[in-house]
Amino acid sequence: MKQLPGDPDRPFKAPGIMEFIRRLPSAIGEAVKGKAAGIADSSRMREERIPLGWNEIAARTVAGEIEELLRRGPADRAGQESEWSEADRALAEEIAQETGRAGISNITRTEAYLACYQAYPELHWAFLAHMVSRNAGWNMTDLRGRAADLLDEQRKRSYYRFLERSNALIFQDAYPQLLLYMKSRELGASHFHLLPYFHVSRFMRPFWERFWIDRGSALLTVGLIVNEQNYIEKRVIRHPFYRKHVTGQPAFHVNSLAGLNQVVFPLLEEDDGEGRREMGAEAVRRLAGRVVSDFSGLADRIALGKSLYAMLMGLRAVRRGAERFAARVPHSGSRADYWPECFTANREEALTSAAQGSALLAGGALPPGRRLYSPKLLDAWGDTPYEPISREDWLRDTSALNAISAPQPPFLCDISREHRGGILKVALAHDAAGDPNERPH
Repeated sequence: MKQLPGDPDRPFKAPGIMEFIRRLPSAIGEAVKGKAAGIADSSRMREERIPLGWNEIAARTVAGEIEELLRRGPADRAGQESEWSEADRALAEEIAQETGRAGISNITRTEAYLACYQAYPELHWAFLAHMVSRNAGWNMTDLRGRAADLLDEQRKRSYYRFLERSNALIFQDAYPQLLLYMKSRELGASHFHLLPYFHVSRFMRPFWERFWIDRGSALLTVGLIVNEQNYIEKRVIRHPFYRKHVTGQPAFHVNSLAGLNQVVFPLLEEDDGEGRREMGAEAVRRLAGRVVSDFSGLADRIALGKSLYAMLMGLRAVRRGAERFAARVPHSGSRADYWPECFTANREEALTSAAQGSALLAGGALPPGRRLYSPKLLDAWGDTPYEPISREDWLRDTSALNAISAPQPPFLCDISREHRGGILKVALAHDAAGDPNERPH
């Protein structure tokens, strides 16, 4: 019987660059077939839509209020603090403490977002944040798993810090806002006058006050997308350290081409008649998502966020499948969470041979003991202490108002085959790193 790559009884080294070139046409052929199939799959995924309830009049009203805030000049925080009662301060401190407890790691942040959405389903952004935060965790563990051979240790740590910092900063800015809404609901009165306590940009208060009146989920979600991407623009994306070590590095763009820039939403199939479903390939058969073309561009990130939102919450198949997945599968950071037939979080059960590409070309799944290593996040990196956070308001002019528009789902939304193609590209690059004089028999 022919032994598969990675057979412990007959190990061999990576096939090297010549073997990589030999396999490339097969990989390209798969990618072309996948594109055509992806169009058909996306059409079926878009068949049934859920109205997001975009209110153009409300959007224009909010934009006008923000323009008025800019005309007034910088807010006087000292004057705002003088209006806070002791009960206000106690509530704000309670929220700050809850944020600290929930913000320990990507794992705790991701679960905290889900809890907000499950308690108040009108908080669409919380569910979007949950699913995107899962992707951040998977990207972090990729640095110790499927992409481990593509970067040296210094770059791995820089990339990890970049991903972790973005995830942590968005959480520490947005989660208090979500909690403030939830506490306001519990108390029966709006408390958005406390937003400055958490150094939230003036940009957000008109959105929350409008949301308190009409529960317009789409407008609030767009506001939060615009706010959070502007929030990390100077603090992370254009920060001198990350520009030098991450976004300004050629490897940052090479990795995008290698498929490490995909945002995926695993969709869990319906339960059977008795409410049972075994996890595995028969459960998560499809992935919705997008390819990130340019993470370093502010306008591109905002457009991506709005597109992901319209896909996640505006397409019934995506929303229901993602909700089932989120409720049933705890977030660990390992890609085995959604694809256990290809990935394993147990290093001892992982593929021992470096010939990952040939194994993946042979089929969509890998046998036990020969799967790709995707560790759990806390095993790969542990918790990361907070770094100092600058508190200035990013809102300086009206440029952000251009992004306050109705979100639309993308034409291509089924990324199942493209995601497998991205994994295959990384596997082939992994193979090419081997000894060119060593070939599998």
